[in-house]
Amino acid sequence: MMHPIIFHKVIQKQAFILLILIAAILLTAVPAFSHGGKSHAEGSFTQLQALKQASKMYDQLIVSSKLDESWETNLVEVKISIRNHSGKKEVVVSFHRLKGAPEAVYFFFTPKGEYAGSNFTGE
Repeated sequence: MMHPIIFHKVIQKQAFILLILIAAILLTAVPAFSHGGKSHAEGSFTQLQALKQASKMYDQLIVSSKLDESWETNLVEVKISIRNHSGKKEVVVSFHRLKGAPEAVYFFFTPKGEYAGSNFTGE
């Protein structure tokens, strides 16, 4: 039989652990089910979102060997810019490598976040 003081401490410890678990579940559930922070207005595609999307595409091109390994090992700069192309605004993400031709690969996105193309010239 367990001593009453030890039994009481075990119950307290279990209750504390249960409380921590419930708090963790509640704290992680709120952000998962909330909708705040996003805008549905035209042009709401941010430069950070463009960078994330272009990085995924860039990685896929390297993994599929459409871009050789030097694009990964010699990468020196990533640029994000906004340009007007044919009267339309575009977000441009470019990856530049130290050596090799071509020097850069460019990814273009509309203000709504739609992929608009990619190339090695930036035009």
